Amino acid sequence: MRASRLPVREDGPWAGPFSGPPQQYGCTGRCSGLSGVSVSSGSDPHLLALLRAIRLRQSAPDAAAAGASDTAAALSELSGAEPPPEEESDSQPTPGPVVPYGGGGGGSGSGRRSTAGPAQRPADRGTSELLWRGDPGATLGRSGLAARKTRRGAWGVPVGGVNPVGGTSAVPEIPPVAGPRPIGPSGTEFPGVVVPQPPSRPSTPTPLRQDGMDPADDAALRDTQRLLSTSLTFAGGSEEVAERLWHALYRAQPDLLSVLPGAPDTQLDQFARALTWLAHHLDNPPVLVAGCSALGAALSECGVQWKQLDLVGAALAEAMRAGMAPGAWRQDFDHAWRWTWQHIYGWMVHGGSLTGYQPTVWGAEVVAHELRRPDLAVVRLRPFLPMPYRPGQYARVEVPAVPGVWRPYSLARTPHGDDLVELHVRAKTETGVSGTLVYETGVGDQIKIGRAEGDMGLPAEPGRGVLMIAGDTGVAPMKAMLAALAATADPRPAVLFWGVRDMAELYDMPDLADIARAAPRATVVPVIAEGDPGPYASGLVTDAVAAYGEWSGHEVYLAGPPLMLAATSAALQQLGVAPERIHHDTPE
Repeated sequence: MRASRLPVREDGPWAGPFSGPPQQYGCTGRCSGLSGVSVSSGSDPHLLALLRAIRLRQSAPDAAAAGASDTAAALSELSGAEPPPEEESDSQPTPGPVVPYGGGGGGSGSGRRSTAGPAQRPADRGTSELLWRGDPGATLGRSGLAARKTRRGAWGVPVGGVNPVGGTSAVPEIPPVAGPRPIGPSGTEFPGVVVPQPPSRPSTPTPLRQDGMDPADDAALRDTQRLLSTSLTFAGGSEEVAERLWHALYRAQPDLLSVLPGAPDTQLDQFARALTWLAHHLDNPPVLVAGCSALGAALSECGVQWKQLDLVGAALAEAMRAGMAPGAWRQDFDHAWRWTWQHIYGWMVHGGSLTGYQPTVWGAEVVAHELRRPDLAVVRLRPFLPMPYRPGQYARVEVPAVPGVWRPYSLARTPHGDDLVELHVRAKTETGVSGTLVYETGVGDQIKIGRAEGDMGLPAEPGRGVLMIAGDTGVAPMKAMLAALAATADPRPAVLFWGVRDMAELYDMPDLADIARAAPRATVVPVIAEGDPGPYASGLVTDAVAAYGEWSGHEVYLAGPPLMLAATSAALQQLGVAPERIHHDTPE
């Protein structure tokens, strides 16, 4: 077999100790340490591994021990191998891999670059330059696997194959690389630095919670929740913090409190409940985000401007700090409250922006249920969030037993007092919304209330008197307007005529009498149409109104059955009341 002369290049990937002319190192095609072995385009992979080990030993003495096993394996297989006859290839020879090698005795060997063509980078070489290790399937898809005739080299080894021809001795798996070793002797590592180890694949992936939260985030939320609860306790409890917060906002943003429904005591109670709810639900992000979004919608319905809430976070932190002993307020408390408020503010703004696209709904709990007549109940509710409305308006109600069905009911209390909503419900059937509210609803049940509707309300002109005429449960909005006059000590004159069939239908007379006594100039006149009227007027309510006085200078409000509204409106116009002074909601 004819040896080929080696072209010499002074550059390229293998330039270095063996980049000079071949004669300089005592080789002219065959090297003294490897006589009888020719390096050509079909070189055996085991020989290449041996050459690689020798090169590593000469160029990197520290790596000699690492390549000793490869050298021994290659020599043991070469000692018993006989070169098979060279096969003729049906294609032209292609450049073989670049093979650096060395030889000689006593460690002073010589070497050169042997190639059958232009020098190539290691990335361009075939896959047969190293002893095979691992699964042959790991290199599937590389060149040389297509269905074509195989070009064989000098020893019959397929060029570019995946699994080189050789011995069948088992090769142990390459051990995993250990993690980085700390710099310096033991005890000199940085505090808290953990030496990373190769990650171990868990048997099963950690599942997400049903709400989509990563369990790894729960610890941070619980830490923040602990800081809020601890600081609330140190500051005197939610009620004391709410009181300080309310006074701080009253001094800084009085307009903010003026648009919220309820008296100051009611607002203080709502603040305290909100702080308690926040501390209890901070570890449940879905509930927290939904609650803050609903609060933003409620505040938007109240008319709150978002710029009015800019100082709430600082006022809240100050309300917490002011209730603690000197030195008890910590920076992590301050960060926890301010961080929490920043997120709450964003969620509230998002919820408030949705009010223009979807109706606002309040959840409410039944706190009182009184059956005043066999078919009529007075139901008091406490909305979970502030619910704004004007005295005289109504709202639609949905009960869980009849989902998707909303029925309108007048709101019989004033928002100037507490945060309760009162409904007067007469059952039209044993089922449906009205029947459920009368017969099947009890204290602790929850229902839904829509936003307040209707144009009825006290007149804007402070000196104009008010005439109210109601039939049956139509007294509910009139009761709310009377209560507003009493709560604000409004001096304008107001008269309520309540027309019923008999004495048994005066189901709310004691409450109306108490409200009338509390108002500066309010009067309630019951009118009994049938039976013994007792101390009250009898006959038609329109006759009682005509006999009582002159009403052309009053704003008139009507509520009751549709026939009553039409008859009373016509009678009032005959008495000289202008049609634009008569107000009532459209019957449904």
